[in-house]
Amino acid sequence: MIYVGVIGGSIADEKNLKIAYEVGKYIAENGWILVCGGLTGVMESAAKGAFENNGTTIGILPGSDKNSANKYIKFPIATGLGIARNYIIIQSSDILIAINGSYGTLNEISASLNLKKRVIAINSWKLEKAGVVDKNLFYEASTPEEAISIAKRFINGT
Repeated sequence: MIYVGVIGGSIADEKNLKIAYEVGKYIAENGWILVCGGLTGVMESAAKGAFENNGTTIGILPGSDKNSANKYIKFPIATGLGIARNYIIIQSSDILIAINGSYGTLNEISASLNLKKRVIAINSWKLEKAGVVDKNLFYEASTPEEAISIAKRFINGT
């Protein structure tokens, strides 16, 4: 089973929520499992896209209440770890897709790259201005379709 992490802001504009929904839909259509933070914004839209297309959704929650997950999470995991739960999302994922986001998303991207996990970014942080970035780990995509195409390359080993 392939686990795809979707990371992004708990607050996002309509454009990025639509992108997240499409990413979630494509994750489900490929038979992959969606892993996210389980709350609002990008996380909820991606989970909704997967859920409405018969996908499996896992929410790694920052708090201790599994009922705090959005309604599209089939399997809520309450951690009580706050933002440290980001590492569980990352370690559980085979590849990650970052959509928009703020500092929490930047934290997840940075940790992912440090842990040698591939990240595909859509409308997210521009790391080429931050210093040396491993081009074998960080990719930018313009559309959900392009992000899924990049993910497939690595998931299928091509």
